[in-house]
Amino acid sequence: MTRTRQFDAERLRRVLDLQRDVITRAQALECGLTAKAVEYRLRHEGPWQRMLPSVFLTVTGAATQEHREIAALLYAGPESILTGPVAIRLHGLISPGPNTVDVLVPLTVRRQSIGFVRLHRTARLPAQFTVTGRVRFAGRARAVADAARGFTRFDDVRAVVCEAVQRRACTMQDLIDELEAGPIAGSALLREAIAEIGDSVRSVAEAQFRTLILRSGLPKPMFNAQLCDAAGEFIAMVDAWWDRAGVAAEVDSRAYHLRAEDQDRTNARHDELAAHGILPLHFAPKVIRIEGPDVIDKIDRAIRKGLARPELPIRAIPLGAAA
Repeated sequence: MTRTRQFDAERLRRVLDLQRDVITRAQALECGLTAKAVEYRLRHEGPWQRMLPSVFLTVTGAATQEHREIAALLYAGPESILTGPVAIRLHGLISPGPNTVDVLVPLTVRRQSIGFVRLHRTARLPAQFTVTGRVRFAGRARAVADAARGFTRFDDVRAVVCEAVQRRACTMQDLIDELEAGPIAGSALLREAIAEIGDSVRSVAEAQFRTLILRSGLPKPMFNAQLCDAAGEFIAMVDAWWDRAGVAAEVDSRAYHLRAEDQDRTNARHDELAAHGILPLHFAPKVIRIEGPDVIDKIDRAIRKGLARPELPIRAIPLGAAA
């Protein structure tokens, strides 16, 4: 008579505690549950539910994002690593895009993308990655690069790249290294975003502002200009500067700054600019998107006003240039 494996309830409990109530069929069988017992738990209105092929959630109710991440890794195999928007969010950064769980797997894995899981076979599995509980996810630069290659909208690519660089989650060189090491397919928007940010554009809002100005027919300003007075004392850095007219234009929004106190600094900077005779203009991102012609008209009128007076003794230096 064949001897059956004894059910080990304690072992099952440890697995479920470790994996936040997610388990594979193989793990359940290793704990001594029979195939019939597993199927009974998966019955209609039973205590378990199928998440992915041979991956189950052992509690009722909707699966959480953590459940989905653990299930994706269990489905994809022991060498799998999360990447893309989900990994970006796990690093505490903001990313557009759906909640599809992107998973890096070795080239030898034969499983297919299914449900909420999208598998990416690669010969470049990250040698280093972050682990939180049972969740493994790629480093910041790799996650950003992989997410960018999956986006179809340039604004989404620019958003994740700007967020990572502004928050100092990774450097421009980190992203350039990922761009060059990764596949060419899907990298055009990432390359464009890196080039744009390398041209001193510090946020999505500023980039949209820059595009609006360059398409307007206005004189081309110096972007991200460092302004100094006649004695060489630093005054402020502004998003756009029309030198001869003494006009400075800036994008203002708490959502596009790292800390709330930056708004106070914006107000102080406005006063400092005005004290030196500079004509400062401020525009919210929503106004730039929706009322572009009005923004251009206000800048044009300010430039005309500035040109009608003597030139200011202001020296402007491009961001990154030597003083």
